[in-house]
Amino acid sequence: MPHTDFTERLKATPAKPGVYLMRDSSGEILYVGKAAGLRSRVSSYFTPSANLPRKIATMVGKIDDYEYIVTESEQEALILECNLIKAHQPPYNARLKDDKSYPFIKIDVSEDFPQVYITRRVNKDGSRYFGPFASAGSVRRTLNLLKKLFPYRSCTKTITGNDARPCLDFHIHRCVGPCVGAVDKQEYAEVIDQVILFLEGKTSKVVGSIKKRMLDAAESLEFEKAAVLRDQLTAIEKVNEGQKVLHLTSENVDVIATAPGSREAWVEVFFIRQGKLIGRDNFLMAGTQDYEPPQILTAFVKQFYDATPYVPPRILVQHPLEETDSIVGWLREKRKGSVRLYMPQRGEKRRLVAMVAENAEQGLEQLRVKQMSDTAAMDAAMSELQEALSLPYPPRRIECYDISNIQGTNAVGSMVVFEDAKPKKAHYRRFQIKSVEGVDDYSMMREMLTRRFKRLAQSRRPRDTDASDDAPAPSSANGKASRGKNAWGIVPDLVLIDGGKGHLGAALQVFLELGINDIPLASLAKENEELFIPMMSEGIILPRNSQGLYLVQRARDEAHRFAITFHRERRSKKSVRSALDLVPGIGPKRKRMLIRRFGSLRGISNASLEEVASVPGMTLTLARKVKDYV
Repeated sequence: MPHTDFTERLKATPAKPGVYLMRDSSGEILYVGKAAGLRSRVSSYFTPSANLPRKIATMVGKIDDYEYIVTESEQEALILECNLIKAHQPPYNARLKDDKSYPFIKIDVSEDFPQVYITRRVNKDGSRYFGPFASAGSVRRTLNLLKKLFPYRSCTKTITGNDARPCLDFHIHRCVGPCVGAVDKQEYAEVIDQVILFLEGKTSKVVGSIKKRMLDAAESLEFEKAAVLRDQLTAIEKVNEGQKVLHLTSENVDVIATAPGSREAWVEVFFIRQGKLIGRDNFLMAGTQDYEPPQILTAFVKQFYDATPYVPPRILVQHPLEETDSIVGWLREKRKGSVRLYMPQRGEKRRLVAMVAENAEQGLEQLRVKQMSDTAAMDAAMSELQEALSLPYPPRRIECYDISNIQGTNAVGSMVVFEDAKPKKAHYRRFQIKSVEGVDDYSMMREMLTRRFKRLAQSRRPRDTDASDDAPAPSSANGKASRGKNAWGIVPDLVLIDGGKGHLGAALQVFLELGINDIPLASLAKENEELFIPMMSEGIILPRNSQGLYLVQRARDEAHRFAITFHRERRSKKSVRSALDLVPGIGPKRKRMLIRRFGSLRGISNASLEEVASVPGMTLTLARKVKDYV
């Protein structure tokens, strides 16, 4: 149905909060969204001048119908949105992978002798639930630790206290033996209370309780019991020491960061209870193509806290969320108390978020490595690329190039190298774009490639005089002797450009100008993950589960990451220098000393007046001026 056909319906759509569902011609749900005002939100998709992200623009082209559900409040709409996403798994929503099956730890405190076990369903039955965990393996590791620390029962038998003899767990002090009447209901409840306190992160209360029981047992001359409690106390304190890596305050905090990939995003969550890091978990968000990090985190927070029964009073996030007010209101109602959700700008909390973000990056990288670590998978990836791109040899050495800039400023380029489907970081190179002014990615790409392949031409070994004119140049696939120690002299088996046909054309122009006709060239366009090669107008689309696609996506993402990192470094240094240039009395030497000492403008801003004044060449008066300006 053409977009214009929706005109009258959009006028009749109410300006009330609610949820809307976009459907294709077969009736399948493409997307579920919520809105404070349905009419304006739904209309925004069909406005001709709307600057929609590529993924959403593609979805809009498939919309054949839409429907909506009016709610009484935006918070109700948010809850309904979460439920509909879980129920229908729309392809254009970012969504937790298999979120309906995430496991929890359940303790039914209404039982006389409660068990601690795994469940995948959270009911409002008065039980205590802890989680969700990313996998059953995560829960089992936690349960194994709990079983070592606390002697609760792991059996499922009905407890009467009249069994003839206990099991082995009782004899090795892994169970207090309620089955044989060794403890009564109240004494067993104390063990379960300790488990709950430990899962809540309140280890100091657990330690205090066990110490008291140990001293009472010693005073009553129950030395064997006191020794068991002492060993339990030692084990808990050992674990507790490992939790003191991050000691902020006595707050309960969740810290959330993400690392977006080409098709899915890795989300890392650190759980801090009573100021200590008691655990961490990670999740994969599917359908995140063309989603910005704030959008990914917004979708994750809504779906994660919709599933988990516990909401902490503080949530730290790597990026500012969308719909913050409605999400905070919903979380407060769920928690029945105050909730603060924010992105810290400085100090220890900011460093904590940075650490979680680094763990997310590492987790995503490990996932990529795992996908490509199998030798058979690597060989399959190179074989698929050789066949799809009609390469003369398997691409054992791939060089991938990307450009990064903001409105043409601080423009940089990156070259990353994959050998045998693995990153070769010693051969990575960074380029400062020197000759291009303004926003011109194609010219920037031409400058970078010209500089790289001029160097190749200078260091490339001449061919043997008796070699055929059609023989390929020495390369990573057929001429390892050409490598040497100089990475500039290595001939790649494939040059991959991050971009579409325009970027490919810029690269091809460089090759033609330099007389290079024996190095395969391709570009990877992000919109549909299409590969383009010279002299072919149609893109090559590899299967979504193709090992070859994984390889080029990973090379593209790595080139982008490497370029972005260099761009941020240059931008940060330039902003520091620009700000310091404005301070009267601060010349090149003092500026250099300040940057060397504090590293960044933020570092200077966070430093005390005395610390700035202590820099060689600085005085207290100059330090005040610097602090005033920054």
